[in-house]
Amino acid sequence: MEIQLTERAARRVRQSIDKRGAGIGLRLGVRTAGCSGLAYTIEFADQKQPEDCEFESRGVTLLVAAKFLPYLAGTELDFVREGLNEGFKFHNPNSKAQCGCGESFTV
Repeated sequence: MEIQLTERAARRVRQSIDKRGAGIGLRLGVRTAGCSGLAYTIEFADQKQPEDCEFESRGVTLLVAAKFLPYLAGTELDFVREGLNEGFKFHNPNSKAQCGCGESFTV
């Protein structure tokens, strides 16, 4: 299963990379954190690592270490505005539950 971006997310990533002046795309992953056990990680990627699986979505390169694929396969990343807040939102079909604040999840 692939990992995809919505058009809004892709546009935001392209703008951010252009403003940053460097980068080949985004690196997505997970880490142990939060009350539900896992939290998403997202950062700019300047180069591909040997363990990375590469996806392309709407003109943006997404890199995910192979060990994180069971957690992220099929995920769609969106960019949302809710009131005064804005940010990326993960729509993950593997997530069984989220904590109340939405910062961590369980698979």
